[in-house]
Amino acid sequence: MIIRNYNEVAETYAYAAKKGWVIPCICTENQTSTEAVLAAAKAYKDEHNLERLPVSLAVTINYESRSQAPNYNAFRDWRTGLRLFSDDAEALAGKGGLFEDIDVLLHLDHAQFDLDAELLSGDLSDYSSVMYDASALPFEQNIEKTAAFVKEYGGKIFIEGACDEIVDATGTQHNALTTPGRAKEFITRTGADVIVCNLGTEHRASGKELKYYSDAARAIKSEIGGKIVLHGTSSVGSDQIGELFADGVCKVNIWTAIERDSAPVLFEDMVKNAVKAAGQGTVKQLIAEGYLTEKCLTDGKISLSHCTAMYRNDIIFGKMKSIIYDYFALFCPSALAG
Repeated sequence: MIIRNYNEVAETYAYAAKKGWVIPCICTENQTSTEAVLAAAKAYKDEHNLERLPVSLAVTINYESRSQAPNYNAFRDWRTGLRLFSDDAEALAGKGGLFEDIDVLLHLDHAQFDLDAELLSGDLSDYSSVMYDASALPFEQNIEKTAAFVKEYGGKIFIEGACDEIVDATGTQHNALTTPGRAKEFITRTGADVIVCNLGTEHRASGKELKYYSDAARAIKSEIGGKIVLHGTSSVGSDQIGELFADGVCKVNIWTAIERDSAPVLFEDMVKNAVKAAGQGTVKQLIAEGYLTEKCLTDGKISLSHCTAMYRNDIIFGKMKSIIYDYFALFCPSALAG
């Protein structure tokens, strides 16, 4: 079921904390990844006989580093994208849906104080939580903007504040780690329910190449409790993030990994079935141009079974589901479910 009521959302976070779990927050920008998130959650819940399993299904809007709602439709219209995102979730996880037994939180991620002002000043009742992101501003202005938003919407929607900006790996900026004092000041003065802290990770890293600073997280936890949200998880290996709950992290955001690590699987299958996917003429041309080898020129001809979106989506879906399942195993270990 989709949980939207503020008190019920807060209770869901409390339930996860009681279990020693960190809520996975998986971003999506298409129906395939939305389905993969929910299918992975249900598979994990059913296979481990869990009474409940929470997942936060998220989408960004006009966040310049990655605007996902516009990508949910070919016309790049964020309003249409948000409606499709919500409608897909309702059809899949609402009453009577295939995944109605999963506790789904619909999250607006990186909602920008300026670019998303129209959305943020409107009706947010369709969503469970929102990350109000003013982290690009100087710290004092960030606090003022976030506090004003909390004053307006606090108790109506679960609010995630952005204490510090998590940088994009494609740029050259590297911010300092969030200090315990800074985190305490931010959450105290804004009244946000949870906050994003900079703990060494980055958005959109091409590989698992950075270091997550567990000691910094635990120092922050000593000041604010388990109210830390970790972004940029795809930039570090899973061996670094197996103890996030003990570090004070209550929610962990994931997106890059599910796209980055599923695309090669589709690419491999299409190369191995090049003739079926593109026909002998195209394959011969690519061989002549040096992009493929003769090994790709197999017998047969182009096949509709390898030309459809269903073919491509099934491969992507399967790999995404597997990746996301592993995140549930990491952040919601069944051994703690008793």
